[in-house]
Amino acid sequence: MKFGRVAGYLGILPLALLLSGAASVDTKALSGGSGTVFDDSREAYSQASPVMDPDNMAAFIQGRGLFRQSWVVAPANDRAAGLGPLYNRISCIACHAKNGRGGAPDGPDGSMQAMLLRLSIPGSNPHGGPKPHPAYGDQLNERGVPGVPGEGIGFLIYDEHVETLADGSKVSLRKANIHFKEMAYGALGADVMVSPRVGPVIYGLGLLEAVSDDTILALAKQTKPDGIAGRVNIVWDAMAQKEAIGRFGMKANVATLTEQIANAFSGDLGITSPLLPQENCTKVQTACQRAPSGGEPELTRAELYATVFYQRMLAVPARRDVNDKQVIQGSRLFVQARCIACHASPLRTRPDAALPALSNQLIRPYTDLLLHDMGPGLADGRSDYLATGREWRTPPLWGIGLTHKVNPDAGYLHDGRARTLLEAIMWHGGEGNFSKEAVRAMSTEDRSALLRFLESL
Repeated sequence: MKFGRVAGYLGILPLALLLSGAASVDTKALSGGSGTVFDDSREAYSQASPVMDPDNMAAFIQGRGLFRQSWVVAPANDRAAGLGPLYNRISCIACHAKNGRGGAPDGPDGSMQAMLLRLSIPGSNPHGGPKPHPAYGDQLNERGVPGVPGEGIGFLIYDEHVETLADGSKVSLRKANIHFKEMAYGALGADVMVSPRVGPVIYGLGLLEAVSDDTILALAKQTKPDGIAGRVNIVWDAMAQKEAIGRFGMKANVATLTEQIANAFSGDLGITSPLLPQENCTKVQTACQRAPSGGEPELTRAELYATVFYQRMLAVPARRDVNDKQVIQGSRLFVQARCIACHASPLRTRPDAALPALSNQLIRPYTDLLLHDMGPGLADGRSDYLATGREWRTPPLWGIGLTHKVNPDAGYLHDGRARTLLEAIMWHGGEGNFSKEAVRAMSTEDRSALLRFLESL
């Protein structure tokens, strides 16, 4: 079954009409509960929740505008002034094309259009998080405003090896070695830890935020087979000024969506906010410190919250072909291969979520929001609060089947190394090793069914 753009709320047939009898819906298709949209176009990740209060449309549109806005260098007679002094891109959408995944450059001549490099040195900051590099901070910013040198340039050179599956099929896997040039503030040093990250999807985040802490803790306590564990990350909540369970970020290293967004404005664009009012300059970056500001802060509280509201209310695309025989067989294989032990589904959001539309929703994100040791092949060697250099948060799989329709250049895994879903599976190690080997051992027919199931999500 295919879902096109049809007349209705924001161009999409509202779920309320579907459930009232205007059309029949298999509940297995409702990945985001009532916050599901039936759209498999390139705009599938860009729709408002169909149960959003229409009175809030202005806030959603404002947040969308801020997410897509290109920021300019201060001083300027422009509300969008404030870019930098150091930055990676000029807009949020540059790393999250159509709200989807980013991709990695194909080699040393490619630029990091939707990728950044996290930096840290041994030790931890006062709250237990990664200790930033003394000269370059916690993220390499390649660009600077006029008069401020960019920090340097990172580029990737891949090593590639071939894995053989039980049916004789070959899968080529690549892993990036990171190199640097034109470093403005001296060598990084031998003890620096570097982790490449591509832009993640941003739809469905309000629903993930609405999963209760008790649900996450219960998932961590569940007995799991085949060496699979899973644990929570305890992080510093900058808004509440206390420790909290992490659920956002590649290592579940951020507690709230508001902080996640404020961090991105600061780290990626150099835009200050009420939560992070200081410019992203280190002590040795004197030109950065002298650069003019676009406001104090450059992003107002109302603008920050509009951006948060936009991301909270982005709908999740519906599953497709849920009653297809091959898809049903693939779903059984997904369970048999123990993939479901980490990519958990369904979950229910708490009854008192930040917005009523997010409350008490039965959702199918295919994540437990927990940290798992994924083995040496995926390790970045960089700890983040309780997360070790081998641990990663289980990424949600909802909507993953539309990845390349939305952005043909998108990659999978934290650094975009995997070009296909099968490559991503074959990188699983540690707690994911049983699942990887189960997929390796599958017949051609079964493996095709498993991948067909993933493409239906």
